[in-house]
Amino acid sequence: MRRITDLAALIARHAPQEGMAATAVPGLSLIRSDRPTVPVPAVYEASLCLIAQGSKRVSIADRSVVYDASRYLLVSVDLPLIGHILEASAETPYLRCKIDLDMTMLADLLVSEGRTEKSDLPALAVYSGDADLTDAASRLVALLETPANIATLAPLIEQEILYRLLTGPHGVMLRHIASTGSHLNQITRAIAAIRGGFRERLRIKDVAEAAGMSPSSLHAHFKTITRMTPLEYQKQLRLQEARQLMLAEGVSAGSAGFSVGYDSPSQFSREYRRLFGAPPQQDIERLQNAGAYLQAV
Repeated sequence: MRRITDLAALIARHAPQEGMAATAVPGLSLIRSDRPTVPVPAVYEASLCLIAQGSKRVSIADRSVVYDASRYLLVSVDLPLIGHILEASAETPYLRCKIDLDMTMLADLLVSEGRTEKSDLPALAVYSGDADLTDAASRLVALLETPANIATLAPLIEQEILYRLLTGPHGVMLRHIASTGSHLNQITRAIAAIRGGFRERLRIKDVAEAAGMSPSSLHAHFKTITRMTPLEYQKQLRLQEARQLMLAEGVSAGSAGFSVGYDSPSQFSREYRRLFGAPPQQDIERLQNAGAYLQAV
């Protein structure tokens, strides 16, 4: 318990204001909220998320998980998620650190390892807290207090964090992600291809080629790992980006839909309502009235 309390104190010190704050440590971001939030969309990169105080619900398709100071979240591939802070107040704010997974470093750790068993672990999962993992994360955040040490020590601590993840209950999943030729690694490449051109018409053949898979294999394994088809994944990217444009920049629904690749305003409105539960204008008004954040937390 002491370690998670120490982590909370560090995050609170270096994230004194609400919202997400990038840091001088590459791949490390800190998040603070003094209040619960309405569901907010965001694309989560492959990352480790440790809540030091408060709790949050994260959802994708038909899967939803809740985590807090006793459980951490591991996102193994880039996913368009809906996040909802459940517990937070000015006296006991929601405090979280997010550590992006360095896949090159992960692969280097696996150079000497052989093949592993097949993994059917979910790409989005919550696990019981690990004191050693929390301690390593605290030391990484603490480097913000000694900036001169970041360049030398941050990579060593990040390597330790990856090692502890590899030796944890999700090690098999991470090994497959980092192993060239594994289905998880191929789907990671497919996701990168979709994200790189999500405003363009989705061509399954091109995505399959980028992943090194056949179109049928891409569909099957993409659905297993992300719980959605490549087309559904692209739609979520488009709709989440459009929602952010309307919230953050005040653009109209028609302009937002067009900017993310929709040719038909009616199709955009229909798909938007299906995902967010209300037409664009009504949804944005609801978020504004609720004081929703304009950035992912």
